[in-house]
Amino acid sequence: MLFFRISVSRKLRYQYFGQIAQLQLFLMKLKEIIQSLEELAPPSYQEHYDNSGLIVGNREMEITSAIISLDATEAVVEEAISMGANLIISHHPIIFSGLKKLIGQNYVERTVIQAIKNNIAIYAIHTNLDSVANGVSAKMCEKLGLENCKILKPKSDDLLKLVFFVPTAHAEITRNAVFEAGAGHIGNYDACSFNLTGAGTFRAGNLANPYVGEIGKMHTEQEVRIETIFPKHLQSKVIRALISAHPYEEVAYDIYALANSNPQAGFGMIGFCKEEIDETFFLEKLKQIFELKVVKHSPLLNKKIKKIALCGGSGSFLLNNAISAGADIFISGDFTYHQFFDGDSKILIADIGHYESEQFTKNLIFDYLTKKFPTFAAQISKTNTNPINYI
Repeated sequence: MLFFRISVSRKLRYQYFGQIAQLQLFLMKLKEIIQSLEELAPPSYQEHYDNSGLIVGNREMEITSAIISLDATEAVVEEAISMGANLIISHHPIIFSGLKKLIGQNYVERTVIQAIKNNIAIYAIHTNLDSVANGVSAKMCEKLGLENCKILKPKSDDLLKLVFFVPTAHAEITRNAVFEAGAGHIGNYDACSFNLTGAGTFRAGNLANPYVGEIGKMHTEQEVRIETIFPKHLQSKVIRALISAHPYEEVAYDIYALANSNPQAGFGMIGFCKEEIDETFFLEKLKQIFELKVVKHSPLLNKKIKKIALCGGSGSFLLNNAISAGADIFISGDFTYHQFFDGDSKILIADIGHYESEQFTKNLIFDYLTKKFPTFAAQISKTNTNPINYI
């Protein structure tokens, strides 16, 4: 016999009578889950055409459990209802453009209506998850066992340089606070900065409350000029950390836009097999790992596969990047007939399908959430939302 007890501390306990075994599941605010997902994939990384984020629901909702799917469809909403879940986290947004009516005349409207009627929130994490170093394409690399992986096409115009001035005695504390906020990452290194000692001058006005010096008198202080970098989406967080840790009433700092690309953000990945593999054998391995019924590919080049470029979803726009990077094969989905010619005997193209290339994204999100919130009830959807079938 199964007994249920709900405590006022937002904790659900499931206790089997006569046994000590006990499972504790915690309710969470939707906004807590969203905050965590947006730490993984910042919203600013989504493409202009995309509609990632909260699509249906209220950020203040109490979430009992979540279903993670590649798409939010009517069938997935039905699955959520049957499982008692009130949150669907999908990779693809159910709404890409605005809805003018909600009358159930197509699957998008019907899905949204069904979710609203059953108080089920829908959150999408799409091109922003495609654009991070530990995102969709990285999961493909993991499944293939690739090594030394990096972003194929890093984002440009995403990095900023922060320059600030701090008294010598407070340099370490202030610098570390900025690092903790996410600044100072360059490739596989963190806590990166440049420091230069010099003399800062200022005169406090009548309304000032100076940390050092006297009102109305010129003051010279030994200071450290500290330079570091950070991605744009962290600007508010980094500046808050700087101001909070800095001893001065007025903090002097500069922010510069950089033309450098960000190696931690962008589309696609490129990595290496542990050893060279025959083309045909590699394609068979690809079919096995991704459970494919078919692989569409360009003419074989009769050479070994070692360096692999890939992109989850529709990645044909990265073909030239893969060629320039010297990849032996480019794996993605949604190649058109004429694009298979574009390999031009320089690279092998393998189209494994849109859904198939992104199918492990569900596992990526699930693993991330359960690691962040071990007691939160999340599960991977069992609904196959692939609209393409094969005979």
